[in-house]
Amino acid sequence: MDQTDKKILKLLQEDGSITTKEIARRIHLSNTPVYERIKKMEREGVIKKYVAVLNREKLDRDLIVFCNVTLKEHSKTIGHKFVKDITALEEVVECYNISGDYDFLLKVMVKDMKAYQDFVLNRLGEIENIGSAHSTFVMGEIKQSYKIPITE
Repeated sequence: MDQTDKKILKLLQEDGSITTKEIARRIHLSNTPVYERIKKMEREGVIKKYVAVLNREKLDRDLIVFCNVTLKEHSKTIGHKFVKDITALEEVVECYNISGDYDFLLKVMVKDMKAYQDFVLNRLGEIENIGSAHSTFVMGEIKQSYKIPITE
């Protein structure tokens, strides 16, 4: 990946709907090489997909909770089952396998505290092998970015 590819990626991270023509204009290339570079990065998996970033508050997802989960037992089968179950929950928008005192960190988006209580009792609580869950409630969102730092 060269500097031109990195410039293209930076522009796409700022606006996924930017046209090839506009990218070409901004980086001083013609349309065809820009198009070919983008297609190559898509084929190679550098560009995974294009999405719209939505306003969660306008969609009634006002409460963000980080939930640390510890499993009772650890094995390959149990871990795979937990991952399968947790990825099926639409309220869980991110899930990380972590080190330290907890096994997983979940980012959960729900309407309000009542919805989170329902989620914990009736959705998360139904998943086998959870030993404990510790919730941290977001009081204010300071920075949210989907950009991956790209150095030139």
